[in-house]
Amino acid sequence: MSAADDLQRLREAVLAGTPLRITGHGSKDFYGEAPTGEPLSTLALNGVTAYEPSELYISVLAGTPVFDVEALLAQQRQRFAFEPPRFGGKGTIGGMVAAGLSGPARAALGSVRDHLLGAVLINGRGELLSFGGTVMKNVAGFDVSRVLAGSMGQLGLITEVTLKVMPLPAAVTTLRFEFDQAAALMAMNRWSGEPLPIEASAWWDGALLLRLAGAQAAVEAACAKLGGDVIPPELAGAFWLGLRDQRDEFFMGAERAVAGGARLWRLSLPGTAPALNLHGEQLIEWGGAQRWVVTPMAPAGVREAAAAVGGHATLFRALDKSPGVFAPLSSPLAAIHRRLKASFDPHGVFNPGRLYPQL
Repeated sequence: MSAADDLQRLREAVLAGTPLRITGHGSKDFYGEAPTGEPLSTLALNGVTAYEPSELYISVLAGTPVFDVEALLAQQRQRFAFEPPRFGGKGTIGGMVAAGLSGPARAALGSVRDHLLGAVLINGRGELLSFGGTVMKNVAGFDVSRVLAGSMGQLGLITEVTLKVMPLPAAVTTLRFEFDQAAALMAMNRWSGEPLPIEASAWWDGALLLRLAGAQAAVEAACAKLGGDVIPPELAGAFWLGLRDQRDEFFMGAERAVAGGARLWRLSLPGTAPALNLHGEQLIEWGGAQRWVVTPMAPAGVREAAAAVGGHATLFRALDKSPGVFAPLSSPLAAIHRRLKASFDPHGVFNPGRLYPQL
């Protein structure tokens, strides 16, 4: 599949009013509202079109596996600092941007959106559009490309993206502390106000793990200040990798619970929000700003608890998505979503209803 082939097919779809479901390996079909429409695969759009390690950017076609791109970056001791989940190694670059999901280091180093420099897109009129550039200071069309992050493919077919990359840290150490949830949140909030090289945090089942990363001297000084138990590098690496790819013990247990009728929620909250009294297991990341809850509770109760502390809840995995996946929009935000959709995809060709049923 080439860009010319895509343009022709999309023009035919627009004329025929045929909805299209953009897909790679389908690794994130579980996320968002149910996919609908005729499949449009991105897998033939595979390869790196530009990579400048000294300039800290890479341009990649949308169907390229994230795993393959990260293997190339690792050869230059570089990485995607936002640590996107790869879902069994099948996640693609286009799906990574469209889903907008980030891993353990997101709170410290930024999200997919923060690292997106540019994009090439085929819109719902069959036009090939290019936005952004290769450096952060180039803002020509920059905001448009960033809108694509988390859009769930509803604005068009992403064919290529340019992303900022970062060097691997010189030193990494993981510390473990025995804390209940309230004490862990208090500690993370306190440490976030101090000049510590905390790159990632995770609390679950009475244990708080911190990943320190940066210059060797800074990491050693932080270890001496914080205390805790040092986790061997091979065990720590496996833990953070499992958390990133959502294949660790918590997420595997959550999948089993979902198969039995429970729901897995992703709560986005202020980092200073207190411990939430929700029935079920919780895992906390990002210094308290991201909280995973697997529970049989009624959806309204979960959403009310998140809203009460200034956040919102996303139904991440569930057999029944009738309560709605993403948090309901206010009238002004809903109007913005509708205008964006109408501007990019006036005929409603791309991923209809995947973000919100009415879009």
